[in-house]
Amino acid sequence: MAVAETQLYAKVSNKNRSKSTSVLLESLLTKGFPAHIAQKALAATGQKTIEDAAKWLHSHCNDPSLDDPIPQEYALYLCPTGQLHNHLQEFWKESKRQCGKNRAHEIFPHITLCDFFTCEDQKVELLYDTLKRVGDSFSQCFPPSISLSLHSSTSYLGFFIGDSHANILKEFALAFSSEASALADCHVKPCLKQLHLTLAHKFYPHHQKTLERLAKCINPGETCQWVAALYSRDMRFVHYQTLRVVFQYKPQNIDELMINAGDFIYVDPTQQSDVSEGWVIGTSHRTGCRGFLPENYTERANESDTWVKHREYVFVTASRFFTQTENEPNVKLNGEVHNPRMSRSITNVLSLQNATLRRGVLVMRHGERVDQVFGKSWLQQCLTADGKYYRADLNFPSTLPKRKDSMKHFEYDPPLSCCGIFQSRLIGEALLDQEVTVSYVYSSPALRCIQTAQHVLQGLKLDQKVKIRVEPGLFEWTKWEASRVIPNFMTVTELAEASYKVDTSYRGNFPLSSLVPSESYEEYVSRSSEVVKQIITACPSKGKGVILIVGHGSSLASFTRPLIGLPARDSSDFAQVVRKIPSLGMCFCEELKEENKWQMVNPPVKTLTHGANAAFNWRNGIVED
Repeated sequence: MAVAETQLYAKVSNKNRSKSTSVLLESLLTKGFPAHIAQKALAATGQKTIEDAAKWLHSHCNDPSLDDPIPQEYALYLCPTGQLHNHLQEFWKESKRQCGKNRAHEIFPHITLCDFFTCEDQKVELLYDTLKRVGDSFSQCFPPSISLSLHSSTSYLGFFIGDSHANILKEFALAFSSEASALADCHVKPCLKQLHLTLAHKFYPHHQKTLERLAKCINPGETCQWVAALYSRDMRFVHYQTLRVVFQYKPQNIDELMINAGDFIYVDPTQQSDVSEGWVIGTSHRTGCRGFLPENYTERANESDTWVKHREYVFVTASRFFTQTENEPNVKLNGEVHNPRMSRSITNVLSLQNATLRRGVLVMRHGERVDQVFGKSWLQQCLTADGKYYRADLNFPSTLPKRKDSMKHFEYDPPLSCCGIFQSRLIGEALLDQEVTVSYVYSSPALRCIQTAQHVLQGLKLDQKVKIRVEPGLFEWTKWEASRVIPNFMTVTELAEASYKVDTSYRGNFPLSSLVPSESYEEYVSRSSEVVKQIITACPSKGKGVILIVGHGSSLASFTRPLIGLPARDSSDFAQVVRKIPSLGMCFCEELKEENKWQMVNPPVKTLTHGANAAFNWRNGIVED
């Protein structure tokens, strides 16, 4: 047991435990479950049904913490429903799409009345009773509508609650906290500072105007029924990342975790430094078990996705009608008054913004390379005694392109595997399905990048129309080169003779001779920033064509961050980010011409995920022991 959990155990184990007489608990006790474990299951599932609690107990039969008396944490939120909730959800979706995820996206729209507090499992029902009694006592004085005014800063955007309505909500929170603290023997702290409904928090300052524009489309006077809801979370994983499982994985070793699609995994970022690349160690929310799992089988989830709603109190108020435009509420943005029309939506603003989009830049990592599968000695596996190439495995390319110098140069400039070729063509076909128009293609001089670009163009059915511009400045950080020298790349002439659709007339912004072995991180960042700016300048801004840049894992951060106005990451952070970028990982930036800036948005196609396929020898296990 971790030190923090041991302290929690000591804190709660000395308290007197009172047995609940609830029907749900009695039903579990008759099934033979110990009282403390039955109460834990009920608290973890919101005390809703016997089926939910029994399912939880079955899933957690191997949970090493099942006997630990660590309670849940609870919070009381005031949540909007109806039309206002729908518009807030639309803002959540569009703000994430246009500006990326910020801290507010971790939780649903809400006003915090009482922040998280602990309550012993056997006393949770007392919180339910308190919510019902206090809700009834405030039902007549609860405001029919809540005054919301928009406030914005460089790191926060949200609605502040008007003083008169905020005072009522604070009295409600204070009444709940006082009664719950007395009855359930827990310390409940009401929120008595400025009450607010957060829209965005801890975002990049250059996204402020975009977020404000979207927020002004929300009419805070929309029809809304407010609900006071009691939520719980597992206090052990408050500072962990939450991952959602996308694909099932069955353990192949004793220290690996069984995961199913839809599971949630808690991951402590501070414990991942010694984990093998491509893997993480985490704890399953569904089973409580801990182990290793493949990271690319998961995606980031929201913090509140694992929370449990226990009870809610609905404040029923008189319906409100808006029949005259002059009665529409004004939205104040730091003192500035705006009057949003009821018919105006975030979607309308989005369509206006789309009219100003001019160009897109799609930065893509190359496909699977042969040495990624067969190791650095892959070439030795494919050469006969007289130095001729042969295909030792179906994932090796059928042939290698001809080059004038030694074939051994492929060792440091490896080609794609057959799976890498398939991956690249699949991405091209997906771009074609989404009607993405690629007008220009730039590639690193590495053979794997040029091959990726070629097969993406084939999937797009553009390989006879668009030429590949080989740009040496797009090569990866040379410090990461295993040979400690710049690889001997195939020349443009050799590439053309090998049937690669390269632009033989193109002259790169950075000649090969300018690449410095083992360059510093600052030199690499400067080179990347300069080359992407020169590429943008060289491509006419008329029309909506996409500029495709095929590079390396490092390219996704080093090319896009200067484009959208972000500083370079620290070199240590940069390395951690790059190691997680898979084959054909991509980032997409769109130009907002009228604002003279670029923004990063979701790529036009989904990611490509697949599992490993190990080599197989039929003799082992089939014929021989």
